[in-house]
Amino acid sequence: MLALIPIRDGMLPAGGAETAEECGDRSLLIGSGVDSAAAHLGGSVRVCEAGVFRPAAWAAALATAVAEEAIIVLPSSPDGRDLGPRLAAALDRPFFAGAVSVTPERVVVARDGGHAMHSIGAPAAFVATLQVGVRGVDPVVTPAEISALPLDLPCDVHDAVVERVVEPDAATIDLAEAGRIVSGGAGLTGAEQFRQLADLGARLGASVGATRVITDRGWVGHERQIGTTGVVVDPQLYLAFGVSGAVQHTSGLGHPEHIISINTDAHCPMMQLADLAVVADANEVLVELVALLGNCDG
Repeated sequence: MLALIPIRDGMLPAGGAETAEECGDRSLLIGSGVDSAAAHLGGSVRVCEAGVFRPAAWAAALATAVAEEAIIVLPSSPDGRDLGPRLAAALDRPFFAGAVSVTPERVVVARDGGHAMHSIGAPAAFVATLQVGVRGVDPVVTPAEISALPLDLPCDVHDAVVERVVEPDAATIDLAEAGRIVSGGAGLTGAEQFRQLADLGARLGASVGATRVITDRGWVGHERQIGTTGVVVDPQLYLAFGVSGAVQHTSGLGHPEHIISINTDAHCPMMQLADLAVVADANEVLVELVALLGNCDG
């Protein structure tokens, strides 16, 4: 199994390290600044400095370079989702999108918004994308063994032309890729509080998340649910309003760099996980925060 990881400006994409570990730390990095990205991986890493993202040209060239690799797995990042099906078509292989587990014997694919898992016997050769956040990542202890892969990109392949890159909208970005998340739980008393939470998120540049009890009530969409039956996230900042921290929720949190929890129960699991725990009514704190930030805008 080979992890194929598209790189932009030396940065591993979301799910890149997970994909490498899923493939036994055998990776091929292609893009710009690949040497810098390779420093964050272990195992055997081949690097190909190929410049700006060109999925059509890369797929055409890689179809020859990786033809002997039976199983190729890409992270389900935006670039991985773009390159993966193109490579599968160039190799004339089956393509499995949104896998949560990939082995030489079986591929498990999430369907129906994550509510159903389809277990499929693996064909002899295929291409797949691995969902972000579905497995943990061990710390890199031994630096990777890095080797270069020369690749001649075809000149007669037409790719889409990037006119400009627009910063993501925190309100609509996939939760799995959000760097900041404001989340609400049963401690918030109604749908109005989640409208306030969305307002706060917009002011902080954060996405809105929720616990399952909230999505079941219909106050926010199920695509905003964080946890084992929802979306697995790994933000830099997680701000929890009235979230008790049931294991079904916290197991989907990844490893946020900073957690702030507001709750009346000082001893609930989320308060124990928090870097900053505020013992207060989450509804009142939310109102005050929105008002404070509104005054700052003025």
